[in-house]
Amino acid sequence: MKKGIITTIFLIATSLLLLGQGKTEKVKWYSFEEAVELSKTNPKKIFIDVYTDWCGWCKKMDKETFTHPVIARYLNENFYAVKFDAESIKPIEFAGNTFVNEGGNRNPHQLAIALLQGRMSYPSIAYMNENLQLLTSVPGYQTPGDLEPILNYFAKEVYRSTGWTDFQSKFVSEIKD
Repeated sequence: MKKGIITTIFLIATSLLLLGQGKTEKVKWYSFEEAVELSKTNPKKIFIDVYTDWCGWCKKMDKETFTHPVIARYLNENFYAVKFDAESIKPIEFAGNTFVNEGGNRNPHQLAIALLQGRMSYPSIAYMNENLQLLTSVPGYQTPGDLEPILNYFAKEVYRSTGWTDFQSKFVSEIKD
């Protein structure tokens, strides 16, 4: 009888642990327009993943970087995370301007050009402050370990007082490989 109760308790505990492991935080993605509107009433920095649907490195970043629990949690807590298709054909109103894609499919959207400061490389990440001003853009594929210090650098506003190299040399990661 005792053996049966112990076995049942063990099975329930194991099941709960396995269920808990399956629950990983996901990034809450917004459109650019949603992030801008949200930032007006609840100011937060904006993280913009500028991608294309044909970009293999963009897909790899979606699968491996944005699904990492440390990255997902940090983005959700500190930023409005935006996915922006650099070749979108949808006009976007922002800061008194209408940004469009003049060339259609496979041509860059004017907003993507502005966010990436004309350096069209995919994937790239653009960072905006709470006042909706562009801070910078960072081109290229980022692993979770690459992205984590950059997120911290901007979220904690370390960029205002410390150079990137100094910050990076002292950064302690939460990511355990």
